[in-house]
Amino acid sequence: MATKTKPLAQGGGTLKRNLGLWAIVGLGLGYMTPTVVFDTFGMVARDTDNVVPAAYLVALVVMVFTAISYGKISSAIPSAGSAYTYVRESIHPNLGFMVGWTSLIDYVLLPMVNCLIIRSYLEALFPEIPGWIWVVLYCILVTSIIYLTMRGTSNMNMILLVFSIVVMAVFVVMVVAQLMRGDGAGTVASLTPIFHDGATMGAVLMGATIVCFSFIGFDAVTMYAEEAKDPKIMPKAILLTVLLGGAIFLISGYLTQLRFPDWNEFAPGGDMQFVEDSTLPIIGNLVGGPVLMAVLTAAGFCATLASGLASHASVSRMLLVMGRNNVLPQRAFGYINPRTHTPTFNIVLVGAISLLAIPFTLELIAAWINFGALIAFTFVNISVIAWFAIRKGRRKTPGDIFSFIVMPGIGMVLTGLLWANLHEDALRGGLVWTAIGVVYLAIITKGFRKKVVAFDENQAVTGYNKVVKVPVDES
Repeated sequence: MATKTKPLAQGGGTLKRNLGLWAIVGLGLGYMTPTVVFDTFGMVARDTDNVVPAAYLVALVVMVFTAISYGKISSAIPSAGSAYTYVRESIHPNLGFMVGWTSLIDYVLLPMVNCLIIRSYLEALFPEIPGWIWVVLYCILVTSIIYLTMRGTSNMNMILLVFSIVVMAVFVVMVVAQLMRGDGAGTVASLTPIFHDGATMGAVLMGATIVCFSFIGFDAVTMYAEEAKDPKIMPKAILLTVLLGGAIFLISGYLTQLRFPDWNEFAPGGDMQFVEDSTLPIIGNLVGGPVLMAVLTAAGFCATLASGLASHASVSRMLLVMGRNNVLPQRAFGYINPRTHTPTFNIVLVGAISLLAIPFTLELIAAWINFGALIAFTFVNISVIAWFAIRKGRRKTPGDIFSFIVMPGIGMVLTGLLWANLHEDALRGGLVWTAIGVVYLAIITKGFRKKVVAFDENQAVTGYNKVVKVPVDES
């Protein structure tokens, strides 16, 4: 075994442009995990007074404006990008660092969310086994797999995605048949899931702050910018991912709300735990009995496990790049195991953090994730204004004003509105995390007197353009 200069990613230092439009959209939808609409349905129905589709509609409108901004800025900065990258390039590296820092909470906690969902599935199937056992076993399994290898395949992602959507389509057909024979609301055409006398805009906004978690992943397609056959397809890919994902969520949420007009159906005996964790198994059982419950849970399990592996691997590699650039202590975070060629310290650390899924609920962790995501989305909209209207001076014609000031301005206000309606615990925890980031930034920039060292979140995911010394097995 000899030491060679080898790219961080397996297989070479450059990326091939071999992904078409639908391949990129498929990757985005797979990351979004369509079955998550059933996981959060109970808690959203409770918080919105049974208007789940209204919450999704509000979130979709916000995400569409943000997706348009992502499309514009990804065309202007056509590298494998992210909110951190766009803010760094359009405004200032230090502000970019802070956006990246708040986004880090998303990356770190997303594996825990997948762990929570898997726990709820297995608790529903095996209620006699304590939930903490599933958390420990899941964390050991996922951490071990990624510890040994960080390879993945988009083909497997597509298979899992298609399987999940086919199962959801079967679910929709069964629900429509039940509604037509008088179950639930007894109709397939009603405005009640969108609006009724008991619903309030404040409750809908609170629900929207939860379901926007379902859309997290549409922005991840920007990391495939350097692998797209034509970089010009990226804005369309981003928007299509949001629209198709939103359509899946709206249709599923609308029909499920008609089938279950009252969220109390998911909380027998007033047991709130049934709605604070995933309601997917309960919905499957009530609609199609044990068979559909098993099939729907299997679809959710596969999609969630795939997302869990991807998110765990991604954050481990992002921490690696931050360690390599001394944004985090290099000795620990920048370490690559010479035997497995993986950042083993980071992998184990993320696995250990995921063990915190034992005492937490899905609702609270999703809210914490949304704290960072909504800040990132807000600053993407701001980046469009900063890059085009200010840096490039495109503010002189009505068309430019509308495209590069009004549209991203609306997106900025809408994402800010959702952020302000987050769960109080999420706001407190997120603000504490942000304050730690400000202090840390002051230290590494010597009192803000210099620009922070750059790190690239998506370089950590795709491994592009990063050369490190690692042992390579020549056999």
